[in-house]
Amino acid sequence: MSNSNIIHSLAQLVEEGRHYWSSPTGRAHWQAERACVGPVCERLFGAHSLHMGMAPRLTDMCPIRHSLSWAPTRELAEDASCLICPPDRLALPDDSVSLVVIHHLLEVVPEPHRLLQEATRVVADDGYVIIFGWSPLGVEGLNRPWLKPRDSLPWRGRWRTPGRLRDWLAFVDFEIERVDYCGFRLPGSLPRNASLESFGRRHNLPLGDTYMIRARRRVQWARVVRPRLPATTMGRPLLGNSPRVVTEHERERLTEVE
Repeated sequence: MSNSNIIHSLAQLVEEGRHYWSSPTGRAHWQAERACVGPVCERLFGAHSLHMGMAPRLTDMCPIRHSLSWAPTRELAEDASCLICPPDRLALPDDSVSLVVIHHLLEVVPEPHRLLQEATRVVADDGYVIIFGWSPLGVEGLNRPWLKPRDSLPWRGRWRTPGRLRDWLAFVDFEIERVDYCGFRLPGSLPRNASLESFGRRHNLPLGDTYMIRARRRVQWARVVRPRLPATTMGRPLLGNSPRVVTEHERERLTEVE
């Protein structure tokens, strides 16, 4: 597939995704996710953040000064702070942002491994990657094989567990600090039950429609190797039998004793 065809299919995907996230169901899920990521974002600081997804950005509540969004084409850019590029070739230098939010993209993009690799590439050493994904164990995930059309969002694509993404993140030297679940609801209802949402999040039950992964670059401890000194030099030992230096005061005292 040519680059133009890939961009065209991505543009169609983003348009379809924005239509879903503006629907009552999508809006309810987005609000549950925003409440879940809020306490995390409020503790993050830095110069730049990047939101990659089809829903309204979730990084605007962070104290990070400059919040970027992403779009595959200029026509889909919603504001001036929008990064226009393929998701697997981000137009940003290495270690340039403090936070990247990947919002329900790894399920549907053609090359999710490359997207994750690019997202982690641009994150600074003290930064974070936050991944939102659909949980196969939630109400939506359990109904997906039987009741929902698999060719439309949000049921389209491949839904992966946090354990699977843990392996992907380890490959790019990131490790998961925490996994949170949100979007708790009863079958046939929207995730708007405050009591059910509060109970599920308090006990972090893996039964929500959405999981949120918070990951950070793995710390690489440097091993200090000290050079070994030779035991002798010019036939004389360096340690243990070195000649003692006698001070002038000690020399005078030795002379008086003699």
